[in-house]
Amino acid sequence: MGAGAAAVVAVPAPAAPPPDPAPAGAPGRRSADRSGGPRPLYLGTYTSVPGGGTGIGLASYDPESGLITGSGTLTGVPDPSYLAVHPDGRTLYAVDERQDGGVTAVRLGDRRVLGTRSTGGAGTCHLSVHPSGRWLLSAAYGSGSVAVHPIDASGALGERTDLVTHGSPAPGPGQEGPHAHQFRTGPDGRHLLAVDLGTDTVYTYRLDAAKGTLAEAGQAHTRPGAGPRHLTFHPGGRYAYLANETDDTVVVCAYDPATGRLAIGEPQSTGATGDVTNYPAQLLVTANGRYAFLANRGHNSLARYAVEAGGARLRLLGTVPVGGDFPRQIAFSPDGRLLFAANQRSGTVTVFQVDADRGELRAAGEPFASPVAVCALPL
Repeated sequence: MGAGAAAVVAVPAPAAPPPDPAPAGAPGRRSADRSGGPRPLYLGTYTSVPGGGTGIGLASYDPESGLITGSGTLTGVPDPSYLAVHPDGRTLYAVDERQDGGVTAVRLGDRRVLGTRSTGGAGTCHLSVHPSGRWLLSAAYGSGSVAVHPIDASGALGERTDLVTHGSPAPGPGQEGPHAHQFRTGPDGRHLLAVDLGTDTVYTYRLDAAKGTLAEAGQAHTRPGAGPRHLTFHPGGRYAYLANETDDTVVVCAYDPATGRLAIGEPQSTGATGDVTNYPAQLLVTANGRYAFLANRGHNSLARYAVEAGGARLRLLGTVPVGGDFPRQIAFSPDGRLLFAANQRSGTVTVFQVDADRGELRAAGEPFASPVAVCALPL
């Protein structure tokens, strides 16, 4: 399907009423800083690969122009390939994507490393903070497991309170085992969703908010071999969008906030055309719920979608070049006016001005060099 084709997929709405909008810490939904001064930007990398970084990259950006200025590196965190911030903005969390996976907390006020905790899994690749600020959720790709850690009043992490390894269903075609790639909170705040590329499954868990333990509440299965990687919610809370890495598709899902379960719709195009192997990485939805953007690794583009029918449909508008090689992760600035793309193979971060009323992206300045850039976290 061509990049300008109108691919439309709809799924039925769940019966339950929509929950409250996504928490303030969600991408593109935090309050904007109106001071007009530079804002902090943290950059994830691999420290154990040739040409990689030496820790978490430190930078700032102009919230109007998107211009990035580097300011050094926070060392002492190995392979910090994914980053997240506490809802109060005082603590940064990083995965340690190594065989003996870990999660590390960094106090932003003085950039002090508060300590590292084992996730009990291999190749921890994603983390997120529960909206309550009390729990850190992490996913380990190598072991196909998800973990929960408590967060104390200082932002430091306690010992793991739960660890679940995905044992069922069996791995999908071409997969040797489970590969958990994302672990996040649903918009209702009561359910957690774990996206597993190896088992072609999105698992729903209930979190015991007092104990930090998990109880499985359901499974949603993609078609065999889809390789689901990343799930993003519409701000209305009733629909979600799933990027499937292996079969190069996106899917609209209905979400039931009463049960936390997904109903997965039919696959549709990522806009990647030509003689290229493409691996979609991550989706973002504008805070007004009108447009979605997808990072395409291989095609090296950002696909643009119109969000229709209250979130139930995605219509492909086209693609724009990302200006780098292999965009592994994308993120909005807190006010949603800028989009940052971390381009792994070119070692660059590119920035785009976002027109949320028209769904348009416009390149903002020159790419910023950052070794093996795999995550950009603007605050």
